[in-house]
Amino acid sequence: MKYYGLIGYPLSHSFSKKYFTEKFEKEHITDAKYELFPIEHITQLPELLKENPDLCGLNVTVPHKIGVLKYLDWIEHDARKAGAVNCIRISAESPVSAAFSGEVGVIGDDFRLEGFNTDIYGFETSLKPLLKDRHDKALVLGDGGAARAVKCVLENLGIAYKVITRKPHAGNLLFTDLKPKHIKDHLMIINTTPIGMSPNVNECPPIPYDAITEDHLLYDLIYNPEKTLFLEKGEQKGATIKNGYEMLILQAEKSWEIWTQKEIYP
Repeated sequence: MKYYGLIGYPLSHSFSKKYFTEKFEKEHITDAKYELFPIEHITQLPELLKENPDLCGLNVTVPHKIGVLKYLDWIEHDARKAGAVNCIRISAESPVSAAFSGEVGVIGDDFRLEGFNTDIYGFETSLKPLLKDRHDKALVLGDGGAARAVKCVLENLGIAYKVITRKPHAGNLLFTDLKPKHIKDHLMIINTTPIGMSPNVNECPPIPYDAITEDHLLYDLIYNPEKTLFLEKGEQKGATIKNGYEMLILQAEKSWEIWTQKEIYP
């Protein structure tokens, strides 16, 4: 049996376990199982791996997408650029590569941890069909691990962006300083914060919604509820809206592809 799973904390409402369990049943995959591993501190990862030697892959969610980097033997280019990983491939360490490196794995065992960011793939693939020429500047609401994937995609696509946060940070704009002119000048607005997520469905990011027009594109990484108050307010102004469900499906399928492909990454 090959085991896969999700690390993060807390994991009370996991999309991943339900998705992969149903996928395995539907596709008659009988030699794989997906489990939840709620670890509060990323320092618990080495012990988790030792206790579960049959693990072949892990998804990573908050709050560990950034902290996990130091435990990885190799990180894919865009994941390294984003500075966040949400997918780990666990493979046997090659004796040859181990001999050249002089050590066996970062953690010190006979396995190799390879890091990827499938959020990047999921976000870009779901965003591209919605883009028009006018969507050349974006506002990114929030600056956590999920925002890193979003910023990487925007940079790859040549879309300028401004990050909006609650607390001061170099180069960012505060929510309290956000004006209608910023909304009018940025026709794409992406919410990477948890504001509006169930059960807090009556909340939304504090932005000047009256400045939104039918030329705007609003993308919310939240998928529960299906239509957040952020998206509702945009829809009322005629904007194109998109939630994070397709991105979630795409990133999950990309994780499975990474875990099950035969070629070893350099």
